[in-house]
Amino acid sequence: MNSASKLFKRKKYRSEEKKDMISGYLYIAPFFIIFALIGLYPALFSIYLAFQKWNGLSPMTFNGLANFELVLTDPLFWKSVYNTIIMGLMGTAPQLVVGLILAYLLNLAFLKFKGFFRVTIFMPYLTSMVAVALIFSVLFSNHESSLANYVLTHLFGLDPIAWAASEWGTKIAISLMVFWRWVGYNTIIYLAGIQSIPNELYEAATVDGANKFQQLWYITVPMMKPFIILTVFTSTVGAMQLFSEPTVFLGADAFTRDEAMTIVMYLYRDAFRLQSFGTASATAIILLVIITIFAVINLRLTQGFGRKKRGVSK
Repeated sequence: MNSASKLFKRKKYRSEEKKDMISGYLYIAPFFIIFALIGLYPALFSIYLAFQKWNGLSPMTFNGLANFELVLTDPLFWKSVYNTIIMGLMGTAPQLVVGLILAYLLNLAFLKFKGFFRVTIFMPYLTSMVAVALIFSVLFSNHESSLANYVLTHLFGLDPIAWAASEWGTKIAISLMVFWRWVGYNTIIYLAGIQSIPNELYEAATVDGANKFQQLWYITVPMMKPFIILTVFTSTVGAMQLFSEPTVFLGADAFTRDEAMTIVMYLYRDAFRLQSFGTASATAIILLVIITIFAVINLRLTQGFGRKKRGVSK
């Protein structure tokens, strides 16, 4: 009787444990179901589609690596790679540096109205992309009386620029748009990282005679390494996926202008304008490889930078 009761209790415990396990899986099941439907399946189908010839209506036909060959031998694709890298560097690298400086300034003890400045800096990130593009299309208008041309002619004595009609004018305008929209996002992340640094380090540095710049360079930057790695990674991925800014800024001419064509715009053009879904999927896979390469390079550089700073601070 005693052994029978023990067996009954053991079976009851196992059944309760199984119920808890099943209920746990049921709680997390919606996420995995949604992810499988809108994330995993499209990704796997895109890989399959990269080896097919398909216009979206007719039956698919297998053509091996022809899609990759067609993309990699297209001069416009390499032009889009060049444009993406240039505008990515011009719009991303400055915002990381400026974001770190702004975060350091916003954390200073004597600064008043900190809440107002933090909200103001973060506001562009919350602004609609259409509104941002409209503002910048007015600021960087081709007309000589636009604000950008007014600054060039009256303050620097330079000739006006047709911003939306020249290659470098377009790249500069789009890069400034990216910088203005995302610098506040990185600033808030850096500010959270700075506030996690113990004040004792700054107090000890002040006692040792270190000025504010030395504290920023030898304390803040090395201690901010995890946050810098995060922003570098996310900014790299975002820069390689540049699409909204050039398409909204240039409007209907975006897909006919080689100087502003990005990799994602090239992909979109193949899929939804030329109905060549096979080459578009091949471009997506190539883009994934490019993003991975740049992410690894930036990660290695950032990690080395952090080690160098720790060595100097010692």
